[in-house]
Amino acid sequence: MNPATQTENYRNQPLTGALCVLIASFVFAILGALVKVVSSSLPNEMVVFFRNICALVFILPWYWYSRPFGGIRTNCFQFHLLRGITGLGAMYCFFYAIARLQLSEAYLLIATAPLFIPAIAYVWMGEPVARNVRRAIIIGFIGIVLILKPGFGIIQPAALAGLGAGVFAALAMVSIRRMSATEPVIRIVFYFTFLSTVLSAGPLLWSWRSPQPAIWWLLVLIGLLATIGQFFLTKGYSYAPAAQVGPFTYSNVVFAILIGWIFWEEALDLLTWAGALLTCIAGIITTRRTETHVIVGATAGTTPYDAGNRSSSG
Repeated sequence: MNPATQTENYRNQPLTGALCVLIASFVFAILGALVKVVSSSLPNEMVVFFRNICALVFILPWYWYSRPFGGIRTNCFQFHLLRGITGLGAMYCFFYAIARLQLSEAYLLIATAPLFIPAIAYVWMGEPVARNVRRAIIIGFIGIVLILKPGFGIIQPAALAGLGAGVFAALAMVSIRRMSATEPVIRIVFYFTFLSTVLSAGPLLWSWRSPQPAIWWLLVLIGLLATIGQFFLTKGYSYAPAAQVGPFTYSNVVFAILIGWIFWEEALDLLTWAGALLTCIAGIITTRRTETHVIVGATAGTTPYDAGNRSSSG
């Protein structure tokens, strides 16, 4: 069997890929819950920094083991920097929203990222937007309106921050698209984690607060979960095409709803449920129909994936 056939067979395991993505989504939902816990005693700037530096500590052995060709040398530093800035912006906004909204609402808002990708890719890269995608985007924004409910009073700043996380995450995904042809996933992950750690260190000068001993362990766990989620998300996208496994990333919304209900007795109203359904359907259609979906697997944490990394994500 030649290498091309082996690679094709490796990428033709949709059930394994879906399982990996489901595991990643569950891990990212737990990460979000821990962020909500530590945010009650620490400022957002500290939570973001420690999520990044702890993840960097865990990612370094992974990077050393992978040893991509060329090491850390890159000809795309400007795109790595852009991805770092936009991914970090998504993380700040997402964690801010998690601390002040229901967990499920924060995940729903960052899940809007795929709706912004086609417009950004069209303006930046000239990628055409198919008619079905345009229709899906309209449906998605109707869902966003139902979630935000602007006609029912003042929109919360945290809700706008959650929506901003979706925009930043979309920008991060498109920036990855620009360098995905020449940069291996592990190098993209390394540069994001390294740059986001460096960039998020500055705000500690005015926001530092000594964490309690128990909080230290939670901060370390957040970094570990971010790395585990990134690993399973990346593996999921390596087992099957993004169009097949991408829709399963929306399961983190389901997990967030369950976790929020179990630990905080959170419940969504009818309009939010309707908005969630429309947003997720639109996001799935957009993910399956847009060329840029091929790079979603490299973004764990913000987003849907860890905010800075998804994704993002988380």
